[in-house]
Amino acid sequence: MNQSASTSTPTSTPTYDILLRQGSLLHPDRPSEIVDLGIRDGQIAAIAPHLDGTAITELDVTGQVISPPLVESHIHLDSARTIGNPRWNQSGTLFEGIDIWSDRKKTLTVEEVCDRAVGTLKQQALQGVLFVRSHADVSEPTLTALQGLLAAREQVKDWMTLQVVAFPQDGIYSQPKNNDLMEEAMKLGADAVGGIPHYELTREDGVQSVHRIFDLAERYDRLIDVHCDEIDDDQARFLEVMAACAIRRGNGAKVTASHTTAFSSYNNAYAMKLLGFLQRAQINFVSNPLINITLQGRTDTYPKRRGVTRVKELWQLGLNVSLGHDCIQDPWYSLGTGNMLDVASMAIHVCHMTGQAEIDACYNMVTWHGAKTLNVADDYGLEVGKPANVIVLAASDRYDAICRRATVQYVISRGQMLAQTRPPEPQWCR
Repeated sequence: MNQSASTSTPTSTPTYDILLRQGSLLHPDRPSEIVDLGIRDGQIAAIAPHLDGTAITELDVTGQVISPPLVESHIHLDSARTIGNPRWNQSGTLFEGIDIWSDRKKTLTVEEVCDRAVGTLKQQALQGVLFVRSHADVSEPTLTALQGLLAAREQVKDWMTLQVVAFPQDGIYSQPKNNDLMEEAMKLGADAVGGIPHYELTREDGVQSVHRIFDLAERYDRLIDVHCDEIDDDQARFLEVMAACAIRRGNGAKVTASHTTAFSSYNNAYAMKLLGFLQRAQINFVSNPLINITLQGRTDTYPKRRGVTRVKELWQLGLNVSLGHDCIQDPWYSLGTGNMLDVASMAIHVCHMTGQAEIDACYNMVTWHGAKTLNVADDYGLEVGKPANVIVLAASDRYDAICRRATVQYVISRGQMLAQTRPPEPQWCR
């Protein structure tokens, strides 16, 4: 593909700050089209088959994908890049990871958490991610992890949208202090209320925790994002409790159920009934296929369960499903670079979504669907008048981008060039 960038120095005032020429503009629900896209004063100013005028920066992106930025719907930045400290997760299980983290978080400092988080966000931004929702462990009395991520949110606010979820890793009712810590996290400025009902001491505690989460969200006007049924136990059924709460309170658009891996172990009769309730609730779902396929099924011999929620079925019913990386080099997952195309590719494989429309849907799950999960859809997308958050990939379409893990050549955040990466140019030497 031909690629060039030039800086214009015309005698008259430039029409645009940045002008993308002849790129393939993606739409969420219709075929792409070849257009020019003009950016001015931080907004998308014009989109047309051809735009007249000049620009301070004009980029020839002929035939390359122009996309809204990638969205990270679920990550734990407080633990990112701590692999091997204090020890490696030898069993690869969720619960050994929790045990390792319980030791590691005792030594956290606000500065260290902030530095690791910002470093990870820069790594993701280079790969086209400009919207991120991160969970912060609020089970420690000092709330160090939360304060570190709130500091990171402030540090990146000019070029990245970061939401922070107050996540009680050890459960709301497992320790006397944890319930009060959730309230304190809201007062400190967490964007969303989190939970982990399947890790509470009893089922009754788990149900109570879901109700507490909804109460807190209503009192402080916050979003909800719960680690729900992240276990292989087919009797873990807190998703139905979340659905019931959302139906009764009418706030499904602001509610997210993350993981829901037990959903893959439910018998089909119960699953079909639950899907009907979920259609009424209209809550959001986040699947983390890289992590779920790694952590789940560890206690199975053969056949081993896939450990990923029913992504395809939820999508087919028109429910909003997005994807997250979840972990990057931490006690739960030793790998990962933050590349959301890796996440989309894993979803395609493990969810059996290899049809053309299904592959396109998996790309949408790391873009438009993620924006809906984060409740930022009104300010997201490639339309005139919207904030100029735009990426250009060295690919011809969604399939090509995922198949080749295409390089994100340009990252434009709020109308400013944030990052540029030249695609590799391999040379055949024989």
